[in-house]
Amino acid sequence: MKKDFQKLISTLQDSIFTWDYFSDFGKVEKNVDKIKKELNLLNSLIGSQNIEKDFIELVREYPKTRKVLPILIAIRESKLKEMDIISDVKKFIPENKSYLFNDKFNNKIEKELLNFFKESGLKSIFENKNIKNIVDYVFGVEIGMDTNARKNRTGVLMENLVEKFIADFCEENKNFKYLAQANKKKIKDNFGYDIKIDKNNRSFDFAVLNIKKNKLFLFEVNYYGTTGTKLKATAGEFEKLNTFLKKQSLNLYWITDGKGWISSKKSLEEAYLKNDGNIFNIEMLKEDVLKEILNKNN
Repeated sequence: MKKDFQKLISTLQDSIFTWDYFSDFGKVEKNVDKIKKELNLLNSLIGSQNIEKDFIELVREYPKTRKVLPILIAIRESKLKEMDIISDVKKFIPENKSYLFNDKFNNKIEKELLNFFKESGLKSIFENKNIKNIVDYVFGVEIGMDTNARKNRTGVLMENLVEKFIADFCEENKNFKYLAQANKKKIKDNFGYDIKIDKNNRSFDFAVLNIKKNKLFLFEVNYYGTTGTKLKATAGEFEKLNTFLKKQSLNLYWITDGKGWISSKKSLEEAYLKNDGNIFNIEMLKEDVLKEILNKNN
């Protein structure tokens, strides 16, 4: 395949989304299962005629139920540790309240927990039976919170897509094998190939070895559906990494895609020219560019 930047930029994909992009139900289920016991205890509060008394007695007798209270208002306890809350608007004194959800219990904490219960709206939700089952409710909360992870899942989708092409190639060509998320140790342990790295935490999305020739190929993969300043930095990072690896006679290839590159076309073109045109997209994978890359000079 003739190297052609215009082809690269003109065949960028609008979308790589699959149905499993929208919600990671497996992760949601695991998160809920971890706290299901405590959530079931909280079920006893639904429709309570003496809700404040019952709430305090429950969290006092079963301290672990306090740890799951933040998720009921769609925030993780770990996130609460990073933020301050204003519990008295008139005094307007922001304070970190994460201590409320620990095991310690005294009159001050009891009073503040009750304030949290009322001010957050949870008291009304329980008292008025707006929900039937806390476990099901939290499952829904987790699904909603999981939408925040969609941006990160885009990268995973792209890696999964590229891996299918690489796996198929290695299946058809038995003298090749590959590794995903390949760091220095993994490459050494599996391929017996000792490489120098520029960062201690450096991990390549894929490493492919021609067993017969003992030749290593490294791949970086990403997808940008929207514009952003990160694209220019990403292009610059690839240039630096490619230069570093070239000194070791290693081959680095970049599989990238997404219409986000349209507005950063200049940065991508600079990287393309400086790196011998070793940047490809999904359309090129479909046209068997891997065959050309991995059989090069073999």
